[in-house]
Amino acid sequence: MTRHVHPDYRPVVFRDKSAGLIFLTRSTAASAKTIEYQGSAYPVIDVEISSASHPFWTGRDHVIDAEGRVDRFRRRYAGRTGATAEAGKR
Repeated sequence: MTRHVHPDYRPVVFRDKSAGLIFLTRSTAASAKTIEYQGSAYPVIDVEISSASHPFWTGRDHVIDAEGRVDRFRRRYAGRTGATAEAGKR
């Protein structure tokens, strides 16, 4: 393997400040900030969304059809069959 071509693969702490989640993993991501974690200093990367704060994973995900897109689609294509829909496109 060629030396000095690949970035350093080292332990890095990722922190989701909104949820208070901190986890240690290995990454090539660089950071000038460090954090003391489990008795050692590691580079820290702050993330905006993680599995602890993402609405899909936390169960706070709500699908809202504010504009009535489904109803508008049904009205537009109501009663059309495959042959009629093809003729309507031309």
